[in-house]
Amino acid sequence: MTRILGIETSCDETGVAVLANGRTILANEVASQVDVHAAFGGVVPEIASRRHTECISQLTELALREAGGAPVDAVAATAGPGLMGSLLVGVNFAKALAYGWGVPYVPVHHLEGHIFSVFLAEEPPDFPFLALIVSGGHTCLIWCPAPHRYEWLGTTRDDAVGECFDKVARLLDLPYPGGPSIQKAAEAGDPAHIAFPRSMVHDGTLDFSYSGLKTAVLYQLQEGADDRADIAASFQAAAVDILVEKTKAAVKRMDAPCVVVAGGVAANRLLRERLQEALPVPVALPPFALCLDNGAMIAAAGASRLAHGHVGAMTDTANSSLPLQ
Repeated sequence: MTRILGIETSCDETGVAVLANGRTILANEVASQVDVHAAFGGVVPEIASRRHTECISQLTELALREAGGAPVDAVAATAGPGLMGSLLVGVNFAKALAYGWGVPYVPVHHLEGHIFSVFLAEEPPDFPFLALIVSGGHTCLIWCPAPHRYEWLGTTRDDAVGECFDKVARLLDLPYPGGPSIQKAAEAGDPAHIAFPRSMVHDGTLDFSYSGLKTAVLYQLQEGADDRADIAASFQAAAVDILVEKTKAAVKRMDAPCVVVAGGVAANRLLRERLQEALPVPVALPPFALCLDNGAMIAAAGASRLAHGHVGAMTDTANSSLPLQ
């Protein structure tokens, strides 16, 4: 039985997990910093890295105890992209453990971790597939023909969709993080109340743009719109429509047999429902608990990389703009 320790510290969650045979979660601990950063309406990098340093050792001890305390066969950690200070905490801690235990260190790309979170679901997909990654820092479509091979199809030209949710939540005086807050507020609203723009939907590319949608919400508020529920519902509908239409276009272009959806925004109920209704192919989704950043997804990607001979070196370091390939 191969056991992988996975460490995730790319932003404001400290995640540590132990995975057996690339599929079975033996432990998955996450220390969230949401309450710390809520007062600022977003993540403060210096605070985030300090919090990782304060808890990563204890969180790892807890995960190892829950997993039975047996040795692991490799240590995987998010090497990028992300906040540089936060990444360095996880990478250096992972390399120290790997060196001390005499096992391989496996660097993992953060987006690859999100993609592999779907392989921890009850019915994992088969390659090839199309991946839609939606989070606070990323909105992209990636063609995945085989394990650890990727073709970048489209990305955001400005705000990521999760970032847009956070900014609109601040405009509406809703709590951080914005995704859950807007989803809850939208439950009492009319999604057709305001015809917000669906930017770049018919431009022929697979890129995204969310800055115009955020600005449209601001203009509505400046013009006197005050029904927060209707604004939230109309905004959420527009944000989701853009994702659905772009994904439909990518499925057609690539003749994709399956779509994988991952990242924090993959927990949005409306997005899940609309994609499953609108797409002509199966949609693979991670469990809700694995949509946000966590160590299990890093361990899953690390287990696959280890099996394919992709290991790191002790001279490797973090890279805040690490390319996917």
